[in-house]
Amino acid sequence: MSVNADLQGAQYSLETPFDVGREAIAEFARSVGAAHPAHFDTDAAKELGYADVVAPTTFAVIPSQRCEALYIANPDAGIDYSRVVHGQEQFTYTRPIVAGDRLAATTHVDGLREAGGNAMITTRTELTDAASGDAVVTVTSTIVVRGEK
Repeated sequence: MSVNADLQGAQYSLETPFDVGREAIAEFARSVGAAHPAHFDTDAAKELGYADVVAPTTFAVIPSQRCEALYIANPDAGIDYSRVVHGQEQFTYTRPIVAGDRLAATTHVDGLREAGGNAMITTRTELTDAASGDAVVTVTSTIVVRGEK
């Protein structure tokens, strides 16, 4: 396995918070076919009790993958990105993401193992409110780094 197992337990954080904007939510919603008005219209979102437009649940992948990229791009990690295949992703929400949020992100390298000549890496990215530190969503990902055949 060319992936550096010594980095299990390491963590990586975005240097600056991820600012969630209305247009970014609308653009993401369009790209995934999420047509609910609460993703585009502040009044529709407020009628549902949100402070502003609300992001589709998978929107958390944007700041999460930006943070995860700090690990993947680290030369010490030994990850050849051209060999990376997405395995799975899970979102565990404490509260929805809405426009105006500033999200801090920290990725934890929770697991590294070899299976069939491939490296299986499990990461957990904690997205929190940058001002209060309150939890927003945890994104757990598994990526596979294909071995050479």
